[in-house]
Amino acid sequence: MSDNSHAQDHEEAHTGPIKNPKQLLIAVFFSFVVPIFIIIGLVYSVTKENKPAAGSVNVEKALASRIQKIGSIEIRDANRQLKSGEEVFKAQCTACHTSGAAGAPKLDDTANWAPRIKTGYDMLLTSALKGKGAMGAQGGGDFEELEIGRAVVYMANAAGGKLEEPKAPAAPADAASAAK
Repeated sequence: MSDNSHAQDHEEAHTGPIKNPKQLLIAVFFSFVVPIFIIIGLVYSVTKENKPAAGSVNVEKALASRIQKIGSIEIRDANRQLKSGEEVFKAQCTACHTSGAAGAPKLDDTANWAPRIKTGYDMLLTSALKGKGAMGAQGGGDFEELEIGRAVVYMANAAGGKLEEPKAPAAPADAASAAK
């Protein structure tokens, strides 16, 4: 009898937590199948972005876009002849102020310009430089502030205003000789 109980104890001591085929299937599932699905999910998450095919990207262009400069410097001729109001109007303002696009007052439309002219030159210039309504800001573009001011005066005066055209500042040599 002691031999039989000893064999039973020995058999129980060497068996694991899996005692039947159902437990074996569950253990196999959680040990092998679940990690495979986890790996598939990780691979999918890493590769789901649209990545260009090898050789289809211009490497130099991609590199240049990654190391592009934050700002830029534009060198302009400080001695260039300043444009008149009419020239600036024809180059910059005519697209909207001739056709009345986006609610812009037409060049000769006295009724639309009258309330704007009453606000004064400074307010008109500020609106032109910073933008107003659908009109974008003109400051910092191809023309200097003085040239934009001349265009504002040209448009206002064409609609019946009596604004005086802004004058160019005196050159430093002229200012020195005027001071003597």
